[in-house]
Amino acid sequence: MAGILVYATILLMTLVWCRLLRRQKKGSQGKSETQLPPGSMGWPYIGETLQLYSRDPNVFFASKQKRYGEIFKTHILGCPSVMLASPEAARFVLVTQAHLFKPTYPHSKERLVGPAALFFHQGDYHTRLRKLVQASLSIEAIRNLVPDIDALAASTVDSWHGGHVVNTFHEIKKFSFEVGILMIFGRLEARYREELKKNYFIVDKGYNSFPTNIPGTPYRKALQARKRLSKILSDIISERKEKKLLEKDLLGCLLNSKAEKGQILTDDKIADNIIGTLFAAQDTTASVMTWIVKYLHDNPKLLEAVKAEQKAIKILTEESNQPLSWSHTRNMPITYKVILETLRMASIISFTFREAVADVEYKGYLIPKGWKVMPLFRNIHHNPDFFTDPQKFDPSRFEVAPKPNTFMPFGSGVHACPGNELAKLEMLIVTHHLVSKFRWEVVGSESGIQYGPFPVPQQGLPTRFWKESTT
Repeated sequence: MAGILVYATILLMTLVWCRLLRRQKKGSQGKSETQLPPGSMGWPYIGETLQLYSRDPNVFFASKQKRYGEIFKTHILGCPSVMLASPEAARFVLVTQAHLFKPTYPHSKERLVGPAALFFHQGDYHTRLRKLVQASLSIEAIRNLVPDIDALAASTVDSWHGGHVVNTFHEIKKFSFEVGILMIFGRLEARYREELKKNYFIVDKGYNSFPTNIPGTPYRKALQARKRLSKILSDIISERKEKKLLEKDLLGCLLNSKAEKGQILTDDKIADNIIGTLFAAQDTTASVMTWIVKYLHDNPKLLEAVKAEQKAIKILTEESNQPLSWSHTRNMPITYKVILETLRMASIISFTFREAVADVEYKGYLIPKGWKVMPLFRNIHHNPDFFTDPQKFDPSRFEVAPKPNTFMPFGSGVHACPGNELAKLEMLIVTHHLVSKFRWEVVGSESGIQYGPFPVPQQGLPTRFWKESTT
């Protein structure tokens, strides 16, 4: 029910936004109706949104693909859309013809994150910003973060001990926020960190709420918190400039960037990209990690294999009296395959939104200008033609590399997640501390998924944790 409410809210948020484009879309649709992909447009204005969110969205997409094939049309969230469920089609939209499909987000979300954030753009500005973000996420930069991430993971997991019920998703989300702060600012002063955390989570809460700017509503509170975030970030940026620090964190990379084509990164643009990075670093990583906890719990033999691997590494660190290192994380083959299989099975990013900037023809079908285009990653990840017995959790399938373009947990092309290696590092380190120290039991129902907007186990996977005896 919570997932339905979230998506119903998103429908209301985007309905007006999409209808503003309706007139220009009508022309494109009318002139080549017979060339549109097969499918159903549902009821006027509402389309098939109610069918989509009255059940598991993944069931909706799978049933449509079974009926119409790998390319089909529908009308959801107030917008006519084309769904693409093949590796070739996803590559066409995201890589080879990416210039014909722009990222698209509701204005209400841009207001909260900031209009200059990386993932709202394409072209020269996007290319420039992506290079700066990637510089702060180079292998060397990530390697240097291992000791701090290790300490954060250890303290986070240790706080779960005692058998009290823990909302796994919420707790890991706090951890991923701290890692995001570390990657962006380095060792940030506590006063700044606490103010950022307090206001960021208010913005986060309002991000998927109905965008009504009325006092007392989550969205209004989020807008107010966003203004406070701007002031906090302005103070941090000013202090960094005054001290003339040449740090290699994300803020340092943004501040030290040189003007290109007469364009400089203003403090406001820097702030937008910091907040955008925090959003990107949060829910997705926490969602995947929560599923890892569940999948290991549900597969005892696999859990024992992962425990053996991680306890062997723990013994090495204790014998050398050294913390977990980068080289240790490169020697976790079983755990790494568990992460890959979780990324496939859970498919946190089930699809991505693009918008056609011109009429586009693909395999004899017309994708009209202004229509939404959605590559369906989950459908590809769960296709038995690419992954045998796709509903079975089987990390051993990754002993052989997947076929090209069949495994895209972080997207593909120029808009693929630049922080994917950092995310996987976080998962490896948290898993190390979890399985080498703890046993756990999931509380209540072990089935069901909620969407907020990313899929997580029901109620954030309530779980009890106990430290294992070392004797």
